[in-house]
Amino acid sequence: MQLHITSETGRLKEVILGLPYSNGPVPSLDETFDSKSYESVKNGVYPAESDIIREMEAFEAVLKKYGVKVYRPSLVTNCNQVFSRDVGFVIDDKIIVSNIIPDRQAEIDAYENVYRNIHYKNIYNLPEAVHVEGGDVVLYNDVIFLGQYNFADYPSLKTARTNALALDYLKMIFPDRTIIPLNLRKNDTDPYDGILHLDCTFMPVGRGKAIIYRDGFINPRDAEHLVGFFGKENVFELTKEEMYWMNSNIFSISEDVVVVEEHFTRLKAWLEEQGITVEPVPYREISKMGGLLRCSTLPLVRE
Repeated sequence: MQLHITSETGRLKEVILGLPYSNGPVPSLDETFDSKSYESVKNGVYPAESDIIREMEAFEAVLKKYGVKVYRPSLVTNCNQVFSRDVGFVIDDKIIVSNIIPDRQAEIDAYENVYRNIHYKNIYNLPEAVHVEGGDVVLYNDVIFLGQYNFADYPSLKTARTNALALDYLKMIFPDRTIIPLNLRKNDTDPYDGILHLDCTFMPVGRGKAIIYRDGFINPRDAEHLVGFFGKENVFELTKEEMYWMNSNIFSISEDVVVVEEHFTRLKAWLEEQGITVEPVPYREISKMGGLLRCSTLPLVRE
Protein backbone atom coordinates (compact mmCIF):
# COMPACT_ATOMS: atom_id res chain seq x y z
CA MET A 1 0.00 0.00 0.00
CA GLN A 2 1.36 3.42 -1.01
CA LEU A 3 0.19 5.84 1.65
CA HIS A 4 -0.47 9.41 0.54
CA ILE A 5 -2.16 12.11 2.61
CA THR A 6 -1.25 15.78 2.24
CA SER A 7 -4.54 17.52 3.05
CA GLU A 8 -8.01 17.11 4.57
CA THR A 9 -9.75 17.57 1.23
CA GLY A 10 -7.88 15.69 -1.51
CA ARG A 11 -9.97 13.10 -3.33
CA LEU A 12 -10.23 10.13 -0.94
CA LYS A 13 -9.24 6.73 -2.33
CA GLU A 14 -8.68 4.48 0.73
CA VAL A 15 -9.71 4.83 4.38
CA ILE A 16 -10.07 2.87 7.59
CA LEU A 17 -13.51 3.20 9.17
CA GLY A 18 -13.97 2.20 12.81
CA LEU A 19 -16.22 -0.62 13.97
CA PRO A 20 -19.62 -0.27 15.69
CA TYR A 21 -19.88 -3.79 17.12
CA SER A 22 -19.33 -5.25 20.60
CA ASN A 23 -18.81 -1.89 22.29
CA GLY A 24 -19.14 -3.36 25.76
CA PRO A 25 -21.24 -2.05 28.65
CA VAL A 26 -22.05 1.61 29.23
CA PRO A 27 -19.05 3.07 31.05
CA SER A 28 -19.25 4.50 34.54
CA LEU A 29 -18.55 8.21 34.96
CA ASP A 30 -15.00 7.41 36.10
CA GLU A 31 -14.43 5.26 33.00
CA THR A 32 -15.35 7.97 30.47
CA PHE A 33 -12.52 9.53 28.45
CA ASP A 34 -14.09 12.83 27.41
CA SER A 35 -16.64 15.42 28.52
CA LYS A 36 -19.35 14.43 25.99
CA SER A 37 -19.29 10.81 27.14
CA TYR A 38 -19.27 12.01 30.73
CA GLU A 39 -22.40 14.05 30.08
CA SER A 40 -24.11 11.20 28.20
CA VAL A 41 -23.50 8.72 31.01
CA LYS A 42 -24.54 11.23 33.66
CA ASN A 43 -27.80 11.98 31.81
CA GLY A 44 -28.55 8.36 30.89
CA VAL A 45 -28.40 8.96 27.11
CA TYR A 46 -25.29 6.98 26.17
CA PRO A 47 -26.02 5.47 22.72
CA ALA A 48 -27.27 1.95 22.16
CA GLU A 49 -25.15 -0.33 19.97
CA SER A 50 -27.99 -0.75 17.47
CA ASP A 51 -27.99 3.02 16.84
CA ILE A 52 -24.20 3.11 16.50
CA ILE A 53 -24.37 0.32 13.90
CA ARG A 54 -27.15 2.08 11.97
CA GLU A 55 -25.25 5.37 11.84
CA MET A 56 -21.91 3.88 10.82
CA GLU A 57 -23.58 1.84 8.08
CA ALA A 58 -25.05 5.06 6.68
CA PHE A 59 -21.60 6.67 6.67
CA GLU A 60 -19.99 3.63 5.04
CA ALA A 61 -22.65 3.65 2.32
CA VAL A 62 -21.76 7.23 1.38
CA LEU A 63 -18.04 6.43 1.26
CA LYS A 64 -18.67 3.47 -1.05
CA LYS A 65 -21.05 5.56 -3.19
CA TYR A 66 -18.01 7.64 -4.15
CA GLY A 67 -15.81 4.63 -4.87
CA VAL A 68 -13.74 4.77 -1.68
CA LYS A 69 -12.05 1.54 -0.59
CA VAL A 70 -13.02 0.99 3.05
CA TYR A 71 -10.93 -1.08 5.47
CA ARG A 72 -12.06 -2.09 8.96
CA PRO A 73 -10.01 -3.07 12.02
CA SER A 74 -10.30 -6.57 13.49
CA LEU A 75 -13.01 -6.94 16.10
CA VAL A 76 -12.05 -6.66 19.77
CA THR A 77 -14.94 -7.82 21.92
CA ASN A 78 -16.33 -5.45 24.53
CA CYS A 79 -14.23 -2.58 23.18
CA ASN A 80 -15.34 0.72 21.66
CA GLN A 81 -13.64 0.81 18.25
CA VAL A 82 -15.68 3.57 16.62
CA PHE A 83 -13.00 6.26 16.57
CA SER A 84 -10.16 5.21 14.25
CA ARG A 85 -8.68 8.70 14.15
CA ASP A 86 -7.44 8.32 17.74
CA VAL A 87 -5.38 5.27 16.85
CA GLY A 88 -3.17 6.77 14.17
CA PHE A 89 -2.82 9.22 11.30
CA VAL A 90 -1.07 9.51 7.95
CA ILE A 91 1.05 12.42 6.75
CA ASP A 92 2.61 12.11 3.28
CA ASP A 93 3.67 8.44 3.01
CA LYS A 94 4.08 7.80 6.74
CA ILE A 95 1.63 6.46 9.32
CA ILE A 96 2.15 7.50 12.92
CA VAL A 97 0.73 5.09 15.51
CA SER A 98 -0.65 7.11 18.40
CA ASN A 99 0.21 6.67 22.06
CA ILE A 100 -3.45 6.53 23.04
CA ILE A 101 -4.49 6.44 26.68
CA PRO A 102 -3.59 3.08 28.29
CA ASP A 103 -7.19 1.91 28.75
CA ARG A 104 -7.56 1.82 24.96
CA GLN A 105 -4.33 0.01 24.06
CA ALA A 106 -6.21 -3.08 22.83
CA GLU A 107 -7.47 -1.02 19.90
CA ILE A 108 -3.97 -0.64 18.44
CA ASP A 109 -3.52 -4.37 17.82
CA ALA A 110 -6.80 -4.50 15.88
CA TYR A 111 -5.19 -2.54 13.03
CA GLU A 112 -2.50 -5.11 12.34
CA ASN A 113 -4.56 -6.49 9.43
CA VAL A 114 -4.11 -3.13 7.68
CA TYR A 115 -0.59 -2.30 8.88
CA ARG A 116 0.82 -5.54 7.46
CA ASN A 117 0.17 -4.09 3.97
CA ILE A 118 2.36 -1.05 4.72
CA HIS A 119 6.16 -1.13 4.48
CA TYR A 120 7.63 -1.18 7.98
CA LYS A 121 9.83 1.82 7.19
CA ASN A 122 6.69 3.91 6.76
CA ILE A 123 5.22 2.99 10.17
CA TYR A 124 6.29 5.21 13.07
CA ASN A 125 5.72 4.15 16.67
CA LEU A 126 5.97 7.12 18.99
CA PRO A 127 8.42 7.28 21.88
CA GLU A 128 6.64 6.77 25.19
CA ALA A 129 6.93 10.43 26.22
CA VAL A 130 5.41 11.75 22.98
CA HIS A 131 1.62 11.99 23.01
CA VAL A 132 -0.38 12.87 19.91
CA GLU A 133 -3.71 11.67 18.53
CA GLY A 134 -4.99 12.04 14.97
CA GLY A 135 -7.80 14.38 15.93
CA ASP A 136 -5.20 16.99 16.87
CA VAL A 137 -3.43 16.82 13.49
CA VAL A 138 -5.00 18.86 10.69
CA LEU A 139 -3.27 19.11 7.31
CA TYR A 140 -3.39 21.97 4.84
CA ASN A 141 -0.92 21.51 1.99
CA ASP A 142 2.55 22.23 3.47
CA VAL A 143 1.14 23.22 6.88
CA ILE A 144 0.43 20.96 9.85
CA PHE A 145 -1.91 22.51 12.39
CA LEU A 146 -1.31 20.80 15.72
CA GLY A 147 -3.77 20.97 18.59
CA GLN A 148 -2.04 20.58 21.94
CA TYR A 149 -2.16 21.39 25.65
CA ASN A 150 1.16 22.76 26.84
CA PHE A 151 0.54 23.40 30.54
CA ALA A 152 1.68 21.90 33.85
CA ASP A 153 -1.67 20.21 34.61
CA TYR A 154 -1.52 18.15 31.38
CA PRO A 155 -1.15 14.80 33.23
CA SER A 156 -4.30 15.38 35.27
CA LEU A 157 -6.62 16.02 32.31
CA LYS A 158 -8.19 13.10 30.44
CA THR A 159 -9.01 15.37 27.51
CA ALA A 160 -5.40 16.56 27.07
CA ARG A 161 -4.18 14.14 24.37
CA THR A 162 -1.30 15.89 22.59
CA ASN A 163 1.67 17.30 24.47
CA ALA A 164 4.47 19.73 23.66
CA LEU A 165 6.91 16.92 22.77
CA ALA A 166 4.68 16.00 19.83
CA LEU A 167 5.63 19.27 18.16
CA ASP A 168 9.35 18.47 18.32
CA TYR A 169 8.80 14.91 17.12
CA LEU A 170 6.73 15.93 14.10
CA LYS A 171 9.29 18.61 13.22
CA MET A 172 11.93 15.90 13.18
CA ILE A 173 9.93 13.61 10.86
CA PHE A 174 8.58 16.37 8.61
CA PRO A 175 11.32 19.05 8.50
CA ASP A 176 9.98 20.62 5.29
CA ARG A 177 6.52 21.33 6.68
CA THR A 178 5.42 24.34 8.67
CA ILE A 179 3.91 23.19 11.98
CA ILE A 180 1.62 25.60 13.81
CA PRO A 181 0.81 24.62 17.44
CA LEU A 182 -2.57 25.69 18.82
CA ASN A 183 -3.38 25.30 22.51
CA LEU A 184 -6.91 24.06 23.11
CA ARG A 185 -9.29 24.79 25.96
CA LYS A 186 -9.83 21.64 28.07
CA ASN A 187 -12.57 20.44 30.40
CA ASP A 188 -13.11 16.79 31.36
CA THR A 189 -16.77 17.10 32.35
CA ASP A 190 -18.37 20.07 30.51
CA PRO A 191 -18.60 19.66 26.69
CA TYR A 192 -19.63 23.31 26.30
CA ASP A 193 -16.34 24.46 27.81
CA GLY A 194 -13.69 22.08 26.53
CA ILE A 195 -12.28 20.86 23.21
CA LEU A 196 -11.19 17.23 22.96
CA HIS A 197 -9.26 17.53 19.67
CA LEU A 198 -8.39 20.26 17.19
CA ASP A 199 -10.89 18.87 14.67
CA CYS A 200 -13.65 19.69 17.17
CA THR A 201 -12.95 23.42 16.79
CA PHE A 202 -11.30 23.85 13.36
CA MET A 203 -11.37 22.17 9.94
CA PRO A 204 -10.36 23.20 6.39
CA VAL A 205 -12.99 22.41 3.79
CA GLY A 206 -13.48 22.86 0.04
CA ARG A 207 -10.98 25.16 -1.67
CA GLY A 208 -9.38 27.57 0.77
CA LYS A 209 -12.33 27.56 3.19
CA ALA A 210 -12.44 26.67 6.89
CA ILE A 211 -14.82 26.01 9.78
CA ILE A 212 -13.75 27.60 13.08
CA TYR A 213 -15.01 27.91 16.65
CA ARG A 214 -13.04 30.83 18.06
CA ASP A 215 -13.48 30.10 21.77
CA GLY A 216 -11.97 26.64 21.44
CA PHE A 217 -8.50 28.17 21.66
CA ILE A 218 -6.93 29.31 24.92
CA ASN A 219 -5.18 32.21 23.19
CA PRO A 220 -7.60 34.40 21.16
CA ARG A 221 -4.70 35.27 18.86
CA ASP A 222 -4.65 31.67 17.61
CA ALA A 223 -8.23 32.01 16.39
CA GLU A 224 -7.42 35.38 14.83
CA HIS A 225 -4.43 33.85 13.08
CA LEU A 226 -6.57 31.09 11.59
CA VAL A 227 -9.23 33.51 10.39
CA GLY A 228 -6.53 35.67 8.86
CA PHE A 229 -4.83 32.65 7.28
CA PHE A 230 -7.96 31.67 5.34
CA GLY A 231 -9.54 35.14 5.08
CA LYS A 232 -12.66 36.13 7.01
CA GLU A 233 -14.81 35.83 3.89
CA ASN A 234 -13.80 32.16 3.60
CA VAL A 235 -14.51 31.17 7.22
CA PHE A 236 -17.68 29.68 8.68
CA GLU A 237 -17.73 30.58 12.37
CA LEU A 238 -19.50 28.18 14.72
CA THR A 239 -21.69 29.10 17.66
CA LYS A 240 -21.10 27.42 21.02
CA GLU A 241 -24.11 25.16 20.43
CA GLU A 242 -22.77 24.13 17.01
CA MET A 243 -19.39 23.38 18.57
CA TYR A 244 -21.14 21.26 21.21
CA TRP A 245 -22.64 19.11 18.44
CA MET A 246 -19.23 19.07 16.70
CA ASN A 247 -20.12 20.86 13.48
CA SER A 248 -16.43 21.15 12.56
CA ASN A 249 -16.01 17.37 12.70
CA ILE A 250 -17.22 16.85 9.16
CA PHE A 251 -15.45 14.60 6.65
CA SER A 252 -14.35 15.59 3.17
CA ILE A 253 -14.41 12.95 0.44
CA SER A 254 -12.99 15.60 -1.88
CA GLU A 255 -12.90 19.37 -2.26
CA ASP A 256 -16.36 19.11 -3.80
CA VAL A 257 -18.04 16.50 -1.58
CA VAL A 258 -18.43 16.72 2.21
CA VAL A 259 -20.22 14.38 4.63
CA VAL A 260 -21.98 16.14 7.52
CA GLU A 261 -24.30 15.12 10.34
CA GLU A 262 -27.89 15.53 9.17
CA HIS A 263 -28.77 18.12 11.83
CA PHE A 264 -26.07 20.60 10.69
CA THR A 265 -28.55 22.73 8.73
CA ARG A 266 -26.77 26.12 8.90
CA LEU A 267 -23.42 24.58 7.95
CA LYS A 268 -25.03 22.54 5.16
CA ALA A 269 -26.54 25.69 3.64
CA TRP A 270 -23.19 27.51 3.78
CA LEU A 271 -21.31 24.62 2.19
CA GLU A 272 -23.84 24.43 -0.63
CA GLU A 273 -23.42 28.19 -1.16
CA GLN A 274 -19.73 27.46 -1.76
CA GLY A 275 -20.67 24.99 -4.51
CA ILE A 276 -19.95 21.91 -2.39
CA THR A 277 -22.09 18.77 -2.58
CA VAL A 278 -23.24 17.86 0.93
CA GLU A 279 -24.00 14.27 1.94
CA PRO A 280 -25.96 14.32 5.24
CA VAL A 281 -25.95 11.21 7.42
CA PRO A 282 -27.37 10.44 10.88
CA TYR A 283 -24.57 10.55 13.46
CA ARG A 284 -26.06 12.25 16.49
CA GLU A 285 -26.06 9.14 18.69
CA ILE A 286 -22.38 8.53 18.01
CA SER A 287 -21.67 12.17 18.84
CA LYS A 288 -22.74 11.42 22.42
CA MET A 289 -19.49 9.45 22.78
CA GLY A 290 -17.31 12.47 22.08
CA GLY A 291 -16.58 12.12 18.38
CA LEU A 292 -18.18 12.44 14.98
CA LEU A 293 -17.45 11.74 11.32
CA ARG A 294 -13.78 12.69 11.04
CA CYS A 295 -13.06 10.91 14.33
CA SER A 296 -14.40 7.67 12.84
CA THR A 297 -11.94 7.61 9.95
CA LEU A 298 -8.24 7.07 9.34
CA PRO A 299 -7.57 8.14 5.72
CA LEU A 300 -4.77 6.23 4.01
CA VAL A 301 -4.73 7.49 0.44
CA ARG A 302 -5.94 10.76 -1.08
CA GLU A 303 -5.14 12.12 -4.52
